Amino acid sequence: MDNNAQGGKAYGLLKSQQEEQLNSINEAFLSDPQYAEEEDLSSKLELFKKKYMEFDLNDKGEIDLMGLKRMLEKLGLAKTHLELKKMMSEVAGGTSKDTISYNDFLNMMLGKRNAILKLILMFEGMGKEQDKDVAPPPRKTFSDLP
Repeated sequence: MDNNAQGGKAYGLLKSQQEEQLNSINEAFLSDPQYAEEEDLSSKLELFKKKYMEFDLNDKGEIDLMGLKRMLEKLGLAKTHLELKKMMSEVAGGTSKDTISYNDFLNMMLGKRNAILKLILMFEGMGKEQDKDVAPPPRKTFSDLP
């Protein structure tokens, strides 16, 4: 029997191991003083983890070019190969890598920089998929602006 076949117990085990890895990264972010001011950090991290796992197609704990392509196509935003590579390097902080690690993904989603991918996910995908019974965000005033 082929142990590399996707499906069955091996795949389930792989996914649960991967989730454990992501959970430990989430724990590190929860205890990071840099994110202490972030509202609802644990629920945001849980949402980001689910989104990340959905598009980790190579199951190596990273989103590769095909995973990113599929993510954007699912949102109805097909991109060229060049645009995808540009997005990836933007998320990875300028380095030209072929994958987005979970740390890079969280730094993008929680960081101050507005990467194109972050904006797309914030407004296209994650806004639609959040539970409907979530209270609206508190009103912002001019003094809240950076």
